[in-house]
Amino acid sequence: MKILIACEFSGIVREAFARKGHDAWSCDFEKTDIKSVQHIQGDVLHILYWDWDMVIAFPPCTDLASSGARWFKEKQADGRQARSIEFFLKVASADIHKIAIENPIGIMSTHYRKPDQIIQPWQFGHGETKSTCLWLKDLPKLKPTNIVDGRESRIHRMPPSKDRSKLRSITYQGVANAMANQWGNS
Repeated sequence: MKILIACEFSGIVREAFARKGHDAWSCDFEKTDIKSVQHIQGDVLHILYWDWDMVIAFPPCTDLASSGARWFKEKQADGRQARSIEFFLKVASADIHKIAIENPIGIMSTHYRKPDQIIQPWQFGHGETKSTCLWLKDLPKLKPTNIVDGRESRIHRMPPSKDRSKLRSITYQGVANAMANQWGNS
């Protein structure tokens, strides 16, 4: 399958699908952390309507996640939140057979619809908590692959830094592997 991993700079999900033999591409405004010629640095909306069999999108959550609710009034006033909602909805309504959109718990449950599934890293081999919503189109819910103990809230307690938002957005390898193994065969 030809798969677009939208808004992914890390390359973790792209590489999980590539290891399964898929023609997987990532696209983000950032350079990719795992060097690959199959990364397009730029605006995903410019390539969203190419001939993809599947899109897995990780829209920026800064303006959408409930964890940033104290700044919603400011983000509404300056239009940031509206632009983020519009971006999310463009991906969700793309004419692509299989779509998965990942985002934390936030406003898209009311502005779009409730997620199909909420997963946790500890269901996929990582002893941490991070409630992650999945909105799915023609894809099955992810089945846990390795439930582990140790429910640490490391992401939530991450100290402020210039790279904090980037570090918080990296997909856990166990989740990426589950996506590739379960959705790559669907």
